[in-house]
Amino acid sequence: MVKLGRIVLIHDLKRQGLSVSAIARKTGLNRKTVRKYLERGLEAPNYGPREPRGRLRTPYEGYLRERILQFPDLSGRRLFREIRKLGYEGGYTGITDFLRSARLAKQILFERRFETPPGHQAQVDFAEFQLEFTDEPSVWRKVWLFSMVLGHSRWLWGRFGANQKLETVLRCHIAAFDACGGATGEVLYDRMKTAVLGEDADGVVTYNPALVALLNYYGSAPRACKAYRAKTKGKVERPYRYIRQDFFLSRSFRNMEDLNIQFDAWRQEIANPRVHATANRVVNEAFAEEQDSLTPLPTHPYDAVLTVERRVSHEGMVSVGGNLYSVPDTTRKRVVEVQSHPDKIRIFEDGKVIACHPIPEGRNRRRLGPRHRKVPTSLQRQLQQPASAVVGQRSLAFYDAVGRRLAGSEASR
Repeated sequence: MVKLGRIVLIHDLKRQGLSVSAIARKTGLNRKTVRKYLERGLEAPNYGPREPRGRLRTPYEGYLRERILQFPDLSGRRLFREIRKLGYEGGYTGITDFLRSARLAKQILFERRFETPPGHQAQVDFAEFQLEFTDEPSVWRKVWLFSMVLGHSRWLWGRFGANQKLETVLRCHIAAFDACGGATGEVLYDRMKTAVLGEDADGVVTYNPALVALLNYYGSAPRACKAYRAKTKGKVERPYRYIRQDFFLSRSFRNMEDLNIQFDAWRQEIANPRVHATANRVVNEAFAEEQDSLTPLPTHPYDAVLTVERRVSHEGMVSVGGNLYSVPDTTRKRVVEVQSHPDKIRIFEDGKVIACHPIPEGRNRRRLGPRHRKVPTSLQRQLQQPASAVVGQRSLAFYDAVGRRLAGSEASR
């Protein structure tokens, strides 16, 4: 196709005295083409539609339309294999070109923002972070951030932990409700194992009984996101990017305790006093209004109890949740009963409490009771003796008497 600009160039070069061959070399056209446009003069080219070519796929287009109408998601490769069996001898791209124009365009639905009334809903989730504590250089650890966001005000609470176990989940819920000063009517979860145990064919969700008991104690109820619809929990998932970029990156932390102290300060001084970009209002101000709609806290804090049996090691320790806790030296049984509370571990022998330990942050920690390792009495006396105390030397009269007795025994033989 020769455009009008090149035709003008051909006539201009002819006026400059160039031959047809020279013009052809300059413009990259055939000499016959140059002569044709010189004879026509300055006329815009007129190109008519090309005669349609016969396509190898044409006999099979009806079959392809019928298949994608019945099964819109059939792949091009699948349809290509099917019509090859019917005798199609063309290429794969000819089929994909046809399918691209023949398929019905999918209707894209716009996202609808879901707002909740005050005190109605909180959203809970975990996010994974990896870091290196300065107390343990060159050791990279995986930590989990439990966060709760109130749906109406977007008020944020969170705590980092070493795992996502049920004890951690219960402990974080209690602390979050305590920080809120109340509880919401429902708490929304994804399909996290500590919250949702399963779903039957009718769509009835089975929740973890321990979590249900805790929420019921605070006047709340669990609710699970629809499967593969994590966007329904976006109010708690969207802040993770904000937390990672605004708080987590380019900071150093000594240990888990320091991490939570810094996060709590950032939450109170930066995150909750800010103007929320979506809600367009100060988070703390909206939270102050929402607090009146929260269910008041019970008189006594929730005290969940998970009872298990544990074997006492030869060092007098029991393992619970990845940490070791001591029992007294007077413990006689090799298997004891352990009760896990949200904030402490209680150890029983024959129904009697023999040890009580606070739960430490993290894993692989040892908790040794201050009175659990007593020094034996005989060893204690030896340790209490002065270093210079030695057995007193016997007198010379003693050795003289021993000598006379030995000499007398020899004479009598």
